This record gives sequence, structure tokens and C-alpha cells, in this order.
Amino acid sequence: MSRQLEDSLARFIDESPGNRLEAHGGIAIYGRPLLGVARAADPLFDRLRDVGAPHHRSPASWLPGAKTVFSYFLPFTEAVRASNRHLGLPSKEWCGGRIEGEALNDEARRFLVESLQAEGFRAVAPPLAPGYGVRDLAANWSERHAAYIAGLGTFGLSASLITSRGAAGRFGSVVTDLECSPTPRPRGSHHADCPWLTRRECGDCIARCPAGAISAEGKDKEICRRYLDEVVKPRFAPRYGCAKCQVGVPCEAGIPG
Repeated sequence: MSRQLEDSLARFIDESPGNRLEAHGGIAIYGRPLLGVARAADPLFDRLRDVGAPHHRSPASWLPGAKTVFSYFLPFTEAVRASNRHLGLPSKEWCGGRIEGEALNDEARRFLVESLQAEGFRAVAPPLAPGYGVRDLAANWSERHAAYIAGLGTFGLSASLITSRGAAGRFGSVVTDLECSPTPRPRGSHHADCPWLTRRECGDCIARCPAGAISAEGKDKEICRRYLDEVVKPRFAPRYGCAKCQVGVPCEAGIPG
């Protein structure tokens, strides 16, 4: 079922008119997605509340009787990524990919929910459900952490999740009562694919951050937020984005060697 859903999602993304930035020559926003599977009862979902996200909700709180969490990654295309590799302010293509791309991500969430419901299963996408919210710069459902639990990748110094197709992209997920075998997580720690956090090599994302939000110790979310609100949004509104830490780095489109 997971492979079938991944193929269906890939067709949906590829054929969607929303996957084109018409203001920038019609370039595609996303390439082929990845799909991972987690057990809704995986204890890591509960552990998130113990590691700095006390208001994070479990899968079962979104859908009583939940059995599975399907998590997916939508990688930005080479055209979108290349447009943003210069230092400084983000590219207009990247900001379009961030905003129009997230609108398409919401459509992808709805597509998966409806696909599962058509097969007779209950399903919900937490970010689209009543009760979803953000407090202290943290949502009560983390797409990146759900993706990690579903075996899609490990975290880097910039707090991005590094997947087999890199870190530059968007995540989404759906909670369902369909029971499905989980995807094995990468071996080692939750930082296993970041050269800096494993062996103090690379660290390229530190210098690329225009706000100085990334240091050898990690990412300061408040500094990042202020840069977006005070520098980027006034210039690009109603669009915004940055993610300089996700492009021009070894983990941009794959796992660093």
C-alpha cells in the first residue's frame, strides 16, 4: 500500500498545475516525492514532548484508533534550488516555491486523505485539522519529526532533515487507521547523516545563513524568525522564504558522502 500511495502521490504532483511557477517560466517546483511509514504507536512520538515540545500531540490524539503515519518529502527541483544558491536574500523563485509550493503541499495532504478514505480507511492530515497550532515557534505536530520517525532521514546542523534526496524541500504527513509495515529508520543517531554533527566536518550551512542563526552548536530559531519577519517578508510579501542553509551545501540534494 505504501508503494501504491507513493506512486499515486508522484503522479498527483507531476500532473498538478500548482506544481509550476508560471511567473518564472513555468518551472516545476517539486520532483518525485519520497514516502515513509511509521507506526502510530511508535514511542518516539511521545518522546517529542520530553525533548522540548511539551504541547506536541500524538497520532492517536488526531485520529483515535490511529495505526499508521504516512510521511512524505517533496524535494525542490534543480531549477528552484539553483536559483537560491547565491548568498544574501532569497530568490523570487525560492519564495514562490515556498508559498505556492506549500499550497500544493496542502493539496497533497488532502489527496492522500481522500485516497485513503476512498479505500475505506479513516485519515487526517494534522496541519489541516482543527486544533493544529504553533506555540513558541513550535507546532503541535512536527512534519520533520514525523518524517524522521517514518525513516525518511536524519537531522543536520541547520535542523533540516537530510533525506536520500537532500534537505531542500517540504514535508507532509497523514495519520490513518490503515495498518502498514513501518519503514526502517537509518542506523545510528538522529544526526547520522550530518558530517558536522558526526565528525566535525563540513559546517557549510553556518556561513550560508544570512541571519547568523546557525552556529557550531545548532540553529537559533528566534534569530531565524526575526530575519524572515524583519528583512525578507517586507521585501517579498506576500511571499517569503530563505533556506540558504539547504542549498549550496553537500546535503542539498542527497546524503553527504
